[in-house]
Amino acid sequence: MSMFTLNNSYKAVVIGGSAGSFQGVVKILAQLPKGFPLPIIMALHRLKHVRHGFIEALSLKSVVPVVEPDDKEPIKKGGVYLAPANYHLSVELGNNFSLSTEEMMNNSRPAIDITLGSCAYVFKDKLIGILLSGANRDGAMGMKYIKDRGGLTIVQDPAECMIDTMPKAAMALTTIDHVLKVDQIVEFFKELDKHYR
Repeated sequence: MSMFTLNNSYKAVVIGGSAGSFQGVVKILAQLPKGFPLPIIMALHRLKHVRHGFIEALSLKSVVPVVEPDDKEPIKKGGVYLAPANYHLSVELGNNFSLSTEEMMNNSRPAIDITLGSCAYVFKDKLIGILLSGANRDGAMGMKYIKDRGGLTIVQDPAECMIDTMPKAAMALTTIDHVLKVDQIVEFFKELDKHYR
């Protein structure tokens, strides 16, 4: 019997993370079931000036190639997308990405709240939001938007996080459906994959 109730036909997964989240993201992407059907959209805080290395490191481990989408690029099933350094990444109605260089939000660009909030707006109750380790409160409001619009919310167990500020801020702001260690998040992806087979 699964610990996850998957009673929805989900359309996308969005992942936010900051300090300490890289290892978790690598582990999730390395163990993704082959042919995983949903797009995975990631907003991770990264160094502004480091253009290379980050996405290569993720792609090296990932089962699916990780891409930084262009502005207006359509979202494809099973694609893994990473917000480019120094751009806010939003999802637009019509299933396209939008990039912007507007002001930083929560001292961040990409801001996790912007990505999560736009995904919540477009995908409503067909969205799964996951927030990993991080040192600021970016993402907490985004998780609240996801919850308010009927999506499923997951945070990394604060006890496992290198820096627990981010998941704790989300837990303080809204009801989180599952508090999981990274290994359990990997299991969740496997369950999710079976749900669509």
